[in-house]
Amino acid sequence: MKVRLIAGGLALAGMAAAAFLIMGRPVVSDQQVQSLNVVLIPADGGTEDGTRADYQPIFDAVGRATGLQFKLTVAQSYATVIEALCGGRADIAFVGPVTYIQARERGCAELLAVAEEDGASTYYAGLFVRAGSDIRSIEDLKGRRAAFGDVNSTSSFLIPMDMLAKAGLDPARDFSQLRLAGSHTSSLAALLSDQVDVAALSFDSFDKAVAQGAARPEDVRIIARSEPIPYPPLVMRSALSPALKSQLKAAFAGVADAPGVRPEMIRGYGGKQVDGYRSDVEAAVFDPVAATMARQSDAMKGEILQAASRR
Repeated sequence: MKVRLIAGGLALAGMAAAAFLIMGRPVVSDQQVQSLNVVLIPADGGTEDGTRADYQPIFDAVGRATGLQFKLTVAQSYATVIEALCGGRADIAFVGPVTYIQARERGCAELLAVAEEDGASTYYAGLFVRAGSDIRSIEDLKGRRAAFGDVNSTSSFLIPMDMLAKAGLDPARDFSQLRLAGSHTSSLAALLSDQVDVAALSFDSFDKAVAQGAARPEDVRIIARSEPIPYPPLVMRSALSPALKSQLKAAFAGVADAPGVRPEMIRGYGGKQVDGYRSDVEAAVFDPVAATMARQSDAMKGEILQAASRR
């Protein structure tokens, strides 16, 4: 079922109106805070010219609209982002759905905004093989070599693992080699260098690799595509003041129409240009991801980690 973010027109209009009031002179709260720390998950390897560069334009745009300054850093791992939010070292974070749910369950994070394109806020995970491979379906993967991303990644671990389980495969036992590459980029690189036979990653990450010249569409084939997944959100630390939270939500809701903001500054996951951001997103949108997480027990993850350590 395609997940779409549906919001009341009055709520959205209210946020946009608030955003334009902010555009004049910023309403700075939290003891006149001037700079906010933004921490990003290392979805595509976490390089400074990668993940950080993807999100600098949108925060530059919001900074222009609010007068706030944002310091962006890329975390070493998905788990590090949660600790930064819970430890007060991050005020805002770009996270995957799994990381958001994990931080929310610890009371550290609330939804800030989600990118929107063509009226939807979804993305997809895929299982990729080399173009010349004899693998045609998930069932053909038994006995093959596989690469996944970070164990806390939604689209390079959680969803692909669920796709395998639904097809009757046991990831901990049915691969001849299982590699946890740590990122979408590394998973794809392992496939292209013939270190594995199948790689799990998001379509957004693959598109970015193609745009950067690291991959060519004709070199791979997709054997499975996930159902729509709720888009990776921007979240904010729960301990921020209500006034600052409202200011940030209004700014993201209206940033696409803010004076001086160019369309190419409105970017989302993978640096992809998007139509805008929604700040009226309900936490329940991510319930399907939480349900998938519940199906993957700690014991199952432990077996997968053990299998990966044997390679």
